Parts: sequence; structure tokens; C-alpha cells
Amino acid sequence: MPDKITFYAIVGGNRTIDNPYGLVRRLEFDGDGFTDEGLRKDFSWEFTPAIVDWERGSYDEELVEVSHEQVERILQYFRERWGPFGQPLDP
Repeated sequence: MPDKITFYAIVGGNRTIDNPYGLVRRLEFDGDGFTDEGLRKDFSWEFTPAIVDWERGSYDEELVEVSHEQVERILQYFRERWGPFGQPLDP
């Protein structure tokens, strides 16, 4: 179980936290490092290097830290775009 979860909206161009490209999160484990995950179109989470790349300056889009309340609004935005249960992933 993570000790801390930090969420980031993927924005850039004309995208904002109200209509982001995507959502990523960092799960931090006390004394045991962290793992980064991105939201997939089926509403599951999968490893992503996006946060580390962004911290190093090698990610094309911008990440903006968002609150847990903002995450709920972002998830609702994606439910409206992808349907309430998401979309099937390509095999």
C-alpha cells in the first residue's frame, strides 16, 4: 500500500486540467521508492516513464500536479469521452 499518491494531468497546447491528454500518478512507498503509472482507456493503471522523463526535461508534454478532487473531475471527463467502463484495449 502506498504511503503517498501524487497525481498529474498531462497538458500542453490547448489542453488544460479540464481537458487533459491523460492522467499519471506516482505511488510512493515509505523507504521503498516509488512507481509511476498512467491511466489507460479501460481505466486500469499501467507503468509509465512519463513522470521521470518530465522531471529530466525529456517529456514533450507538461505535467501539472492535481488534487484528488481534481482527479475525480478528470476521471469524469474521461468517462464522458470513453464511456462509463472505458474502451477495450488493442490486443
